[in-house]
Amino acid sequence: MDFEIVNGSIESVEADCIVIAIAADGELSDSAKAIDKASSGAISDVVASGDFSGKQGSLLLLRSLPGINTKRILLAGVGAQSERTIIKQQQLIKSAVDTIKTLGVKTLCFALDRISGNSDDIYRDTRTLVEASSAALYQYDTTKSKSAPALTLEHIHIHLPEEDTEFGEGALLDGVAIANGVSTARELGNLPGNICTPLYLAEHAQNLAEEFDSVSCDILDEKQIEELGMGALLSVGKGSVIPPRLIVLKYQGAEDANEAPYALVGKGITFDTGGISLKPGPEMDEMKFDMCGAASVLGAFESVAEMNLPLNLITIVAAAENMPSGEASKPGDVVTTMSGQTVEILNTDAEGRLVLCDALTYVQQFNPQAVIDVATLTGACIIALGHQATGVLANDNELAAKLLDAGEFAGDRGWQLPLWDEYQSQLDSNFADMANIGGRPAGTITAACFLSRFTKEVSWAHLDIAGVAWNSGKAKGATGRCVPMLTQYLLDIAEQIEA
Repeated sequence: MDFEIVNGSIESVEADCIVIAIAADGELSDSAKAIDKASSGAISDVVASGDFSGKQGSLLLLRSLPGINTKRILLAGVGAQSERTIIKQQQLIKSAVDTIKTLGVKTLCFALDRISGNSDDIYRDTRTLVEASSAALYQYDTTKSKSAPALTLEHIHIHLPEEDTEFGEGALLDGVAIANGVSTARELGNLPGNICTPLYLAEHAQNLAEEFDSVSCDILDEKQIEELGMGALLSVGKGSVIPPRLIVLKYQGAEDANEAPYALVGKGITFDTGGISLKPGPEMDEMKFDMCGAASVLGAFESVAEMNLPLNLITIVAAAENMPSGEASKPGDVVTTMSGQTVEILNTDAEGRLVLCDALTYVQQFNPQAVIDVATLTGACIIALGHQATGVLANDNELAAKLLDAGEFAGDRGWQLPLWDEYQSQLDSNFADMANIGGRPAGTITAACFLSRFTKEVSWAHLDIAGVAWNSGKAKGATGRCVPMLTQYLLDIAEQIEA
């Protein structure tokens, strides 16, 4: 998709369709007022007649208005001021693009000015337009016999005052980079488990290193993982004929190559049967999404490299299949982690924390300034937060706050849960240093408690994306969350560096 900033009078813009905003009280945006004037009050007439109320999320397509160049005007209802959130802004943009992309339109122009709810933040509004539009245009056809029908929509223009052009263009470039990272995460998540294996993820990482001069990649095979003493990661992968991989991506954007990096760690369980603790059959196909943590950190890494941020970044993916076989781990087995701590495996379906704990130990050799792991870790997180928010747990409340702020800005929200010492006793084991599960109560928290035992020496946050990583039902597919939160967090750091 080609995105472009355009200036000049909105009524003279050459496009096949222009989107303009109308508030719930009938208030017209500046662009709507200009088009209304040029069309001899056509917009005011529609509002006055009651044909369009400006209700939040509502759309109305008008054709062939006099006095303007475009054949179509799409009225977009933004509701009352109190209703205008970035989430609803994203939804409105997606709905507008969904409406237009089926009409044979080649060029769409957005003029959601002064009424979006974030009208004083040109950067945020422009980026939101790019990211939400890209999300609406994503199509999966990789494993279909026929390619998805080609979209006629080729150009999306964003109308801004000339004095805001430079700022808007910077936002556009960032938005495209983040949208590309989200699309990558969605594509990896949507691929079936017989294609997207640990070896496939390793190949994808190597391709990133070839694409960007600032990126290098190391792939640790099964023998190297064993030599490092990663008994937990090995225990998960040994039931599969496809061996595990530890993927290490390094991005160097800081002037000082030795500057301490930031680190992202992703759970890459490319298919999760539950192992010997076999999952129920219904909806097991969705367990291909159990690598969406890996997909998110890979997508965010790609966005950072594309934006050429002035920082160093390490991204680790612990990739494995969790399969039942004669070689698979059994409930009651005890394994030794890279840290030297031992774990009693009470449930082989609590495998994500096992691959992550070794990856979290490994990444600390790079002396990172902060470590963030991302995982579809617990069904309990869905019970707690539904499908709206990422669960955030951390041993550093300042880091958690930065991630939450980044999520709010990017429209990729999280919610912090406690990580109190009182929960730790639920992981007690009679036969090892700890068990890998802590019972039904506070399942998301005790999973994070487990990981916290491997991150005591580093500023660390855990993002549980079990409820937000994919959609089920008719809209089944990966979402690409939390690429926007992660990239915004790193953008905020980059801004501080450049200040």
